[in-house]
Amino acid sequence: MPRSPSPTRKAKPAAQPPTRKTAPRKAAARPAAARLTFPAVMAALEKAGTAQTRKTYARHGASEPMFGVSFATLAGLVKQIGVDHELALQLWDTGNFDARNLALKVVDPARMTPAGLDRWAREMTVRMCAGYVSMVACEGPHGHATVRRWLGSRDERLREAGWGLVAQLALRDATLPEEWFAERLAEIVKGIGGAPNTERYAMNGALIAIGGRGPALRKAALAAARKIGKVEVDHGDTSCKTPDAGAAIEKAWAHAAAKGFASPAVQEQGRKSPRTRC
Repeated sequence: MPRSPSPTRKAKPAAQPPTRKTAPRKAAARPAAARLTFPAVMAALEKAGTAQTRKTYARHGASEPMFGVSFATLAGLVKQIGVDHELALQLWDTGNFDARNLALKVVDPARMTPAGLDRWAREMTVRMCAGYVSMVACEGPHGHATVRRWLGSRDERLREAGWGLVAQLALRDATLPEEWFAERLAEIVKGIGGAPNTERYAMNGALIAIGGRGPALRKAALAAARKIGKVEVDHGDTSCKTPDAGAAIEKAWAHAAAKGFASPAVQEQGRKSPRTRC
């Protein structure tokens, strides 16, 4: 008998090679931003200056050379530069008002020497920026020695910087005992009335800052403020005003409490230095 045809077998599909899972491509690393050079920074400052800002700074006591650069523009440069100690020293040595303001914001406080701090304190003559030198001193390793040296100086500019440093230490340095600040309050009560104009303003600021350190010093500073009374400071042809110390202390405590902080000092310790944020 003829054979019936056998059923056709379906050929097995050829085995496919296993698919290779490719690792996701990593984004190419961005090249590090080039360091801004001293000539580039000076050119940027010169370009950003305006006549109106120069007039404003001049009313506050700034003198030539200066370009008249706004603090908003300085903040943008600080973001680009970060910390650059060598650049800061170069900027300071120009004597240019705007360059020195920027130097105070990009300097490395840890690398400032006592002699360097003294020099910067003597050479920054405008009150609206002189406090920055005190901030640099507070943030570096020589704060305690510097404040004693400055307060005991015969140089009015160093004493002014010294009281600015007292204010910074009161709000930012938890290591100094309260008794030390109580002694400074006694000095303020005794000497503020006869102090030179700019030093008097700095002493008033120190009084307010000490009052924000803790409850006991708040009470002592308020008592000192009542004893001193109104502090008169000549601000020249500006809209600046001298804060009423008692009112300023109470306002600082109310603001800290509203934000959930134990004191104005605790609140300030959680923030960037005014040197770089303002």
